[in-house]
Amino acid sequence: MTNEWLRSKPFDMFFILGISAIAIISGAAVIIKPELFPIILMLDLWFLGYHHVISTYTRIGFSVHSLKKHKLLVTVVPIAVIASVAFLANFIGLWAIASIYFYWQWYHYTRQSWGISQFYKSKSNYKTKNKTNLSLLLFWSLPVWGMAHRSFQAPEVFLGQAIVIAPIPEYFYLLIKTIAIVCLLGWVIEKVREWQNSKLPVAHTLYMLSHFSIFYISYVYISDITTGWLVVNIWHNAQYIIFVWLYNNNKYKTGVDENEKVISTLSQTKNIWLYFIFCLTITTAIYHTIDFSVSTLAAFIIIYQSINFHHYIVDSQIWKVRKKPIRTIMGIQN
Repeated sequence: MTNEWLRSKPFDMFFILGISAIAIISGAAVIIKPELFPIILMLDLWFLGYHHVISTYTRIGFSVHSLKKHKLLVTVVPIAVIASVAFLANFIGLWAIASIYFYWQWYHYTRQSWGISQFYKSKSNYKTKNKTNLSLLLFWSLPVWGMAHRSFQAPEVFLGQAIVIAPIPEYFYLLIKTIAIVCLLGWVIEKVREWQNSKLPVAHTLYMLSHFSIFYISYVYISDITTGWLVVNIWHNAQYIIFVWLYNNNKYKTGVDENEKVISTLSQTKNIWLYFIFCLTITTAIYHTIDFSVSTLAAFIIIYQSINFHHYIVDSQIWKVRKKPIRTIMGIQN
C-alpha cells in the first residue's frame, strides 16, 4: 500500500488541519475583538509572512550552485520588479500597487494550494478518476467564488490602502456561486462513494476540505476584506514555511552535502529548530533594516511589495509539481 502522507500522519495532520485551525481561530479572535487585529497581524508578519518570503531563498540563494542555476531570478528579475513597482507608484498611484497585490496574492495563494493538493493526489493510494480539467474546475470553483464575492462587494479599502476592484453584476456573481456549489456537492458525493468502497484517499480529501474551508471563510463568510485576508494569509504563510522545510529535509535526507553545506546542515531533522532560528534571524535583519531605512509610506510600500511580487515570480518558476527532480525529492515516483 502506498504511503499517502507527505511525511507522516502526525506531521501531515498538523500541516493540513492544525495550520487551518490556527488561521481560522485567529480570524475568529479578530471578529470577536477587533482590537486584536494589529497584534495578530504583527505576529503573522514577523513570524510567518516575512519568514515565508525568506524561505523561498533557501531554494535559490543558499549555495553557489543554486545561485548559478537561478541567476536571472536573483539579478535581473528583482531590478525589473522594483522598477515596475516604482513606476506604478509614481505615475499611477499607490492604489494600483494595492489593487495588484490583492488580485495577485489571491492567485498566488490558490496556485500554492493547487500544487500541494497535487502532491497529495499523486501520493494517494487510489487515483481520482477526474480528468485534469474537471479537477481544475473543482479546485478553483470556490476561490473564484470568493473573488467574485469580493468583486460584488466592491470594497474601496484594503489593508488601509485605497484599491480598485472590478465590479461584477449580481447575475454573474450568482452564476459563479451556483457553479461552485454544484462542484462542491458533486465532490462530496464522489467522496462518499469512495468511502463506501473503501477507496477514499484520506490525506488528499482532508487537504481539499482545508482548501475549501479556508477560501470560503476568508473570501465569502468573513465580510471584512482585511480580516478575511488575514485568515488566508496566516494559512498560506505557515503552510509554505513548513512545506519548504519538508522539501529541504527530504532533499538532504542522506546527510550533509559538501557543495551546499549551509542549507544541507540546517535541513537535517536534528537541526530543525536551528533551521527556523537561522531563517528568522535573516528575516529580522533584512526587514528591520528596511524599516529603519525607509522614511516615507510610498517608499515602504514600493520596497515591501517589490519583495512580495518578486517572491511570487520566483515561486512560479521553482515549484512546478510536474518537474521530475521535485517529484523525486517529495517521494512521488509516478
